[in-house]
Amino acid sequence: MARFSIFGGDTTRRIAEADSVAVIGLGRFGRSLALELMAAGTDVLGIDMDEELVQALNTQLTQVVRADATKEEALRQLAVDEFDRVVVAIGNDIQASILTCSVLLGMGVPIIWAKAVDDRHGLILEQLGVHHVIYPEKDMGKRVAHLVRGAALDYIEVEQGYAIVKASPPARLCGVPLGQSGLRKEFGVTVAAFKKPGADWHNADADTVLGPDDRILIVGPTRMAEGFAQLR
Repeated sequence: MARFSIFGGDTTRRIAEADSVAVIGLGRFGRSLALELMAAGTDVLGIDMDEELVQALNTQLTQVVRADATKEEALRQLAVDEFDRVVVAIGNDIQASILTCSVLLGMGVPIIWAKAVDDRHGLILEQLGVHHVIYPEKDMGKRVAHLVRGAALDYIEVEQGYAIVKASPPARLCGVPLGQSGLRKEFGVTVAAFKKPGADWHNADADTVLGPDDRILIVGPTRMAEGFAQLR
């Protein structure tokens, strides 16, 4: 059960020993991330300076505390240095974000994820040595742009120029085993998974036969995957 406290002591050390993540900054992004981690079965230590945010999440995270994450002493009292993974989700105070990341790096935290509000902020975090810099607003904008411009039902960019696209199968792909469709040779993409109406997702193979109401996951170069998703 989550509880409110200023310093975690032995409680946060026990959390750190489990499959756990410390999330610093509990604004919209940090809160959403922390709650999603909890839903997935990961213990979460949430840290923020805003008492209202801390109180609001008091019963929803494994532990939530009010503390100044720019202070090494406060983080050590919370045993944050014993966590393998820490997310710095501070977005409204770039200076606090940078200082917090600097302190965490100095403490030797093995893996740090940090939110950047723009390219300049991200560059500074990268120069500090932050392991993973993320751009939630920028990435969401790119994702939505791809959805708006095409027939894709969902879109995830794995790396620059390579994506997974959720779509409906084109008519020419229906009723024929995928192994006989010549899909990869003609379009340069692969159907990795499929979902029948009302059923779960399954891995696709050469014997998979699709129907017009199915959903598929297309894997391949972004332009090719999006182009294939627009076929009818």
